[in-house]
Amino acid sequence: MIITKRLAAGACALLAALAGGIAPASAADRPPKDSPKVELVLDVSGSMRARDVDGDTRMVAAKQAFNEVIDSVPDGVRLGIRTLGASYAGEDKELGCRDSQQLYRVGKVDRTDAKAAVAGLQPTGWTPIGLALRGADQDLGTDGGTRRIVLITDGEDSCGLPDPCDVARELAAKGTHLTVDTLGLTQDDKTREQLSCIAEATGGTYTTVRHRKELSGRIKQLVRRAETPVDIPKPVEGANACPTAPEIGAGTWTDREKFSEHRWYRVKVKPGQELRASVSVGADRAVDRDYGVLVRAVGEGGQELVRGSDAGSGRTDVMASGLRLPVWKAKKDDKDPRNICLEVSNSFSAPPSVKREPGLPVELAVDLVDAPDNPSDLAAFGLGRGWVLLLVLGVTGLLAGLAWGWLARWRVAVWREN
Repeated sequence: MIITKRLAAGACALLAALAGGIAPASAADRPPKDSPKVELVLDVSGSMRARDVDGDTRMVAAKQAFNEVIDSVPDGVRLGIRTLGASYAGEDKELGCRDSQQLYRVGKVDRTDAKAAVAGLQPTGWTPIGLALRGADQDLGTDGGTRRIVLITDGEDSCGLPDPCDVARELAAKGTHLTVDTLGLTQDDKTREQLSCIAEATGGTYTTVRHRKELSGRIKQLVRRAETPVDIPKPVEGANACPTAPEIGAGTWTDREKFSEHRWYRVKVKPGQELRASVSVGADRAVDRDYGVLVRAVGEGGQELVRGSDAGSGRTDVMASGLRLPVWKAKKDDKDPRNICLEVSNSFSAPPSVKREPGLPVELAVDLVDAPDNPSDLAAFGLGRGWVLLLVLGVTGLLAGLAWGWLARWRVAVWREN
């Protein structure tokens, strides 16, 4: 009995030791939770049979490009693969528009497994891009790290609902810092317009590719870009008035603003500091040709302190403006911070057919630095008071006039002597 107990205890200890030795090793093999994540979303619809990419079908070119990308994935990037139109070959639209699956789970890449998964793909069914984008967003999770989707397709969405552009705006509005880059294997206007819309809504890029090397090179570039550290903006919801505005500090903040809406944010600025703020509003959908963006700094008494604005006309992707505001000390021991409210507004408008929800993407960058020691130093920063600039211009004009008059008299005198 005693021997049996000792054997059992030894076996348990051995198993514990093995488990203790294996678990850390497997954990060490996995990238940390805050490492970047990328999911490749590949169109496997029937149109990918077309033979117009370097003499091969679009599907063959995509597989070859994926194999090269899988071989070159940086160790610190978690990669996944999702397909759309890979399973259902029938004519039932309802079934075809639910055809999107995760082919390879987001995580550390096992190159052999990932290539084997891609090798079995055959052009099959429909093109439910909107559904696939929602699925890819869920695949990436929200456990930290940058999140990027790379969509490769040879045509526009063939399902209609959910609309891919609306889905992209919906995902961007969630504030999970998702970027969608789109690659089109065709150059027709409808595909380009839809893929551009998806990319613009999330701050991504759209690229048309016609050759396998271009496809492989562009995907590699986007996967590597995910590894580049970025300052991830923090979500905030502005108020409709200064007294109820949320307090924000130095950093980058994201919000959504409806057409012609005003949003307020509050910043505490210590005496001796200078507030620097810049705002950009993205036109992620069709807008009317005349528009503008305004950012104002307002004091505790409601008075406007400084403003920055910009306006434009025609096609645009983003409109930006900024301001700088030094806060001087009222007396030597003045240390109490001032509440400065920032008002961000836009004059974008759009035809009635354009959806209003979610609002336009807003990015607000705030910085607090040491203010100049003397108010007169502001002239060097392009922030001179009006009378200072007027005085400088007046003195400059006077000196220039005197110099010109003296030169003219000298030329006349020389002419008379000759």
